Amino acid sequence: MSELRWNPLLKTYTMVASNRQGRPQMPKDWCPFCPGSGKVPDQFDVFPYANDFPALSSNPPKPDLESEAMYQVTESYGACEVILFSPDHYATLYKLTLDHLVKLITLWADRFALYAADPKVKYIFEFENRGAEVGVTMPHPHGQLYAYPFVPQKLQVELDSCREYYQKHGTDLLGDMNQQELTFGKRLIMQNEHFLCYLPFFTDYPYGAFIVSRTLVGNFTEFNEAQKRDLAEMLHDITGAFDALFDRPFPYMMCIHQTPVNSEDYQESALYFRFHIEFYPPLRDASRIKYYAGSEMGAWAAANTRAVEETADELRQALEKFKLTTLVNS
Repeated sequence: MSELRWNPLLKTYTMVASNRQGRPQMPKDWCPFCPGSGKVPDQFDVFPYANDFPALSSNPPKPDLESEAMYQVTESYGACEVILFSPDHYATLYKLTLDHLVKLITLWADRFALYAADPKVKYIFEFENRGAEVGVTMPHPHGQLYAYPFVPQKLQVELDSCREYYQKHGTDLLGDMNQQELTFGKRLIMQNEHFLCYLPFFTDYPYGAFIVSRTLVGNFTEFNEAQKRDLAEMLHDITGAFDALFDRPFPYMMCIHQTPVNSEDYQESALYFRFHIEFYPPLRDASRIKYYAGSEMGAWAAANTRAVEETADELRQALEKFKLTTLVNS
């Protein structure tokens, strides 16, 4: 069974993908994403791999159920890809060179452009899950891409908020957030010419960093080479700081938020919505998880267990530790 079911309470779709239940547990001595597996090229730097168990596809099956009253069902059209970051099974983003990371960003941009050309696709979501704590069963460094036939609800909320702010103030919300964080300073982790990294005033994870463009660009396809390299530097340094924070592999969900495509509702989103990356790291210290539990999941009432003015200082110290270690080992 593979279909989209409309949730009339939340006004969004639930993807039903029972084929994903059959995903095998990979043997410890074999990885399909490593060269020599027969599943990927013997040589590559970065590589797009068609998901073997997609929730969305360009040739979806007919839904098993018919729509009835408020329960609407439609085909699960779209795409799901795996984006391989490196042929090295043990690599992490911060172990890759900046040149390599630029190749990854270019691949993200190319895949975005490919799916944006499909008028049925409304939103392209690129992300990485890292660590067993967030459900990862395949440790080879990789991310994923979902091309949805709708704009997901969280992105709708962000887009609507940014549009309302723009209509009221004539400026874009994320740009003004950047200025507020620069002015306050204590939540800022690092900056370069084209990006800022900070723990936003409101983030619901103790180390929930954002990387936000300093210019009003909406998606990867608008980046020039300097912007790609600056983003590569940001990804390299923040993921390195994460691992240096508790001297252990640091789990996270890295979610890339960009402008919608082929969307009548958000056709002017380039005026008010800017590219940014949101990290959701579940650790609240070296060994304890910050669970998204009853209040957070059931009521969408977020609660952060730490004040980010304190955790930002810890993350800045971890960044300095990472940079020092990198310098010594170079």
